[in-house]
Amino acid sequence: MRILIQRTTEASVKIDSKIVGSIENGFVVLIGIEHEDETSDADWLIQKLIGLRIFSDENGKMNLSIQEIGGSFLVISQFTLHASTKKGNRPSYIQAAKPEQAIPLYNYFVEELKSKSNLKVETGQFGADMKVSLINDGPVTIWMDSKNRE
Repeated sequence: MRILIQRTTEASVKIDSKIVGSIENGFVVLIGIEHEDETSDADWLIQKLIGLRIFSDENGKMNLSIQEIGGSFLVISQFTLHASTKKGNRPSYIQAAKPEQAIPLYNYFVEELKSKSNLKVETGQFGADMKVSLINDGPVTIWMDSKNRE
């Protein structure tokens, strides 16, 4: 399971020109699920995400977590995070989980994130054509992969 986190001051997601999710200070979380992923992958990423200290304290140092600032999450499914560009110029998405496996894991991730963080969690719609807008604060962008726990 891979996530790409962007610290934001505001973000929204639209489907068919209608805003279906929006947040202010917090994280936009793009999530890609591969066929080998399990709930333990989601649990590890959620723990890291909640504790990640990348918001500025009173001295301007990145030292505060999303819980400490009372932030929000905007979680967007994105199978393209598992693109392989090894061969040719057309990415392969063979590692991405099929919807019948990915949707339950995506829903698990969202519900566990709500439960464990006690913060606002907004979402897009799995598999929909979405338009995501955000102001990347910093900019701060961080990549995490549950199979490469650095």
